[in-house]
Amino acid sequence: MTLEPVIGLEVHVQLKTESKLFCRCSTEFGAEPNSQICPICCGHPGTLPYLNKKAVELLVRAGMGVGCEIASNSIFARKQYFYPDLPKAYQISQYDLPLAINGKVVITTPEGKSKTIRVLRIHLEEDAGKLLHAIGARELDYSLVDLNRSSVPLAECVSEPDLSSPEEAYTYLTTLKAIFQYLGVSDCDMEKGSLRCDANVSLKPVGHKQLGTRAEIKNLNSFKSVKESIYYEIKRQTEVLNTEGRVIQETRLWDDQKGVTVSMRSKEEAHDYRYFPEPDLIPIQLTKDYLSEIRASLPELPDTKKHRFMTDYRLTDYDATVLIGDKALADYFEKAVKVAGVEAAKPVSNWMTTELLGRLKGAKQTIEESSVSPERLAELVNLIQKGTITGKVAKDVFTEVFDTGGSPSKIVEAKGLKAIGDTATIEKWCAEAIAEMPKAVEEYKGGKERAIGSLVGLVMKKSQGKATPQLVNEILKKLLSK
Repeated sequence: MTLEPVIGLEVHVQLKTESKLFCRCSTEFGAEPNSQICPICCGHPGTLPYLNKKAVELLVRAGMGVGCEIASNSIFARKQYFYPDLPKAYQISQYDLPLAINGKVVITTPEGKSKTIRVLRIHLEEDAGKLLHAIGARELDYSLVDLNRSSVPLAECVSEPDLSSPEEAYTYLTTLKAIFQYLGVSDCDMEKGSLRCDANVSLKPVGHKQLGTRAEIKNLNSFKSVKESIYYEIKRQTEVLNTEGRVIQETRLWDDQKGVTVSMRSKEEAHDYRYFPEPDLIPIQLTKDYLSEIRASLPELPDTKKHRFMTDYRLTDYDATVLIGDKALADYFEKAVKVAGVEAAKPVSNWMTTELLGRLKGAKQTIEESSVSPERLAELVNLIQKGTITGKVAKDVFTEVFDTGGSPSKIVEAKGLKAIGDTATIEKWCAEAIAEMPKAVEEYKGGKERAIGSLVGLVMKKSQGKATPQLVNEILKKLLSK
């Protein structure tokens, strides 16, 4: 039986508020366990929640950013289940009347085609606490509860099952992350738990409309985990179905170390949570003026920025895609171009996407942590464009700038790295290279024009990379034509 995967993602994004959804406790990351709690977020009897207005605004921005319809009237509901990290024994969420519905995210498939992924809903809810089952590498025979995250505001973005491969799921997730970062609704930092994802995976015979039984994969805390867990689940379900088995609807956990999904519990349906309207919170009512004000404040989003980068800066589709994929990276690029000049946009992009990002990855740093400021990179590019230094020397200078954060101009001056444009000196090196490489000379004169590259390389070596390559080429051709 030929099967095809059907995938939907439920993405939980922590909204960028200073306080929690229903109390004034801080949402700051990294605090001591249970140091940012109060009777409200601990679910003490007799306490009443009160809504954080900023969280509503951020969720509306998120909904508008993916083209959702925003509800003028919305209500909260109680989602009831028991778990040790949920002190009230229910979670305040939204069910029947969420704030945002019917959106879409356009992605580029691995085949290079545009594909629209429908967004079913984005609703507002509070987070649960966190259970710790180990301290460092030591496994505990009991669990510890940290309620600092309890009542932290989340936007849950639920896609329709429109994704057809792990690669599409990965692209959808990274696209959604970029949109939310540009909107300023979340930092989407997976390491801090600001972005978490559950994947619903099923298989169906190719061409059939009826969906198969799905399994929900939880515990996905990185983009890599999302892709790898879906790959594994597709393989697992294929083996089950092709051996005349039956896929069970269940919730499974991803074991990152073993690279497998493991059964956690049978999958709950909506009725299992016994939803009913939250009696302690009044309905949310949004006026047209309020929505218009938010819409007018929306920033330039990734797709628009990509088009502008390609039009205004003459970047390739690939370069623009890399740069707009992270808001901080796009901002860095524009700051550097502002200093270096629009004509330097392409060289700035090249240095960022090759040298800078490569070094940052090796150092496990983000662009915000880079010791090479946009101004320093612009300065380096300008030195190359003016012919003050050669491209080879520039790489050595860049290394020192990355290590020290120093000025490229001062490094060039202090180390005597300026390009050599003296014709007599370069002509002498060229003559020596011709004398030392008779085979390359013979090949060049025999019609192999590429052979001149060996001669250029030798001259550059003699000049310690300081000779101007264009001048070296001109002089070599002149001497070889005699």
